[in-house]
Amino acid sequence: MTRTAKLLFTSGRSNPIQRTGWAYPWKKAVEAVDGVPEGFGYHGLRHYFATLLIHGGASVKTVQTALGHATPIITLNTYAGEWPEAVDRTRNLVDAALSGARLAVAR
Repeated sequence: MTRTAKLLFTSGRSNPIQRTGWAYPWKKAVEAVDGVPEGFGYHGLRHYFATLLIHGGASVKTVQTALGHATPIITLNTYAGEWPEAVDRTRNLVDAALSGARLAVAR
C-alpha cells in the first residue's frame, strides 16, 4: 500500500528515510548539541514533541492527531501524567475570573 505524504526529510532520491539511513546522522546531531542525553533517540524526540504540545495547552485530541494514535485512549495511557492537574487548572481559571470581577467592581 502506498500513502501520499509531504515529508520533511527524504533521501537523495526523495524517498522516505529508513531507520538505517537515519541512525548515523541522528547520532552525530545529538552529539553536537549540548544537554541532550547520551542515547537520546528518535522516539525521545517524539515524546519531546508530545510533551511540548501538552504543556503548551494542546488537547488530548490534538496530541492524538499529531502523533497518529488510533484513539485518544492510547494518547492518555501514554501521556496522562503530562497534562496539568485539572484541580490546579480549574483553580487558576476561577482565580483569573474572580480577579477580573474584583477589578470591574472596584471601578
